[in-house]
Amino acid sequence: MPRHRAHAGRRLAGLLWLLGAVGAQAGTVSKQMDMPGLMRIPAGAFIMGSDAVEREMAYHLDELAYREPVTREQEWYAAELPRQSAKTGAFCIMATAVTNRQYAAFIAATRHRAPGVDRKTWISYGLIHPYQSTVRFAWKVHRPPAGREDHPVVLVSLADAQRYAAWLTRQTGQHWRLPTEPEWEKAVRGTDGRAFPWGAEFDPHKLNSADDGGFDSTPAGQFARGRGPFGLLDGAGQVYEWTGTMQGRARAIVKGGSWDDRGCGVCRPAARHSRPVGIKH
Repeated sequence: MPRHRAHAGRRLAGLLWLLGAVGAQAGTVSKQMDMPGLMRIPAGAFIMGSDAVEREMAYHLDELAYREPVTREQEWYAAELPRQSAKTGAFCIMATAVTNRQYAAFIAATRHRAPGVDRKTWISYGLIHPYQSTVRFAWKVHRPPAGREDHPVVLVSLADAQRYAAWLTRQTGQHWRLPTEPEWEKAVRGTDGRAFPWGAEFDPHKLNSADDGGFDSTPAGQFARGRGPFGLLDGAGQVYEWTGTMQGRARAIVKGGSWDDRGCGVCRPAARHSRPVGIKH
């Protein structure tokens, strides 16, 4: 039952930082474009949020997958923002989520605590996944798990993500941060309000979800057919991503869905959930 999900990753975007770097100042966008893997998102309006028709479609997809109305009964999509026109400035964002290999450079340079969580802390989160499910994602001696160097980094808190962005800012001389929820949503779905990055209809072959995946994370960018209008990869499924948008003082919005979600209503760009800022998932 999909009450809580165990893993959240980040995408880096230039003034946009998905654990993501978002390029904040218009004048720095061209410089950020010199960095590999960055996508430029133009300033202007886009369609954000969902309407009743889209949410009903999401619940229907989930019911077909779970064979019971679990997400409807738990009102998973009731808190989505209403479909509306919103605006952002121009920014750059990384085309894929931050990988273990990229994060390892930060760990090596700063000796910041490596991604991982102990059993007692994990149990305190109250998630449905057993502690053993985290073991294959945890780092050992400041090194990522063997064979997962190009997978998105997970088991990081919001503060970890922000520390990484600050370090990358110092290393590059460019400003990096987490994207806001509107920035993230525009980058992933484009401007026309489509339900999924690739279009209006769900296609299990275009994302890493439990519908057609290996029930595990994959190397970043592997699902090229699921790219969005601006070229971003893995915006649906794969791992949840922190945004810089807070919900109250102690929770932040996460987006994107995960490899262990099915349906996949929660993988839509309009779907939104909040997580405690200190959680590592």
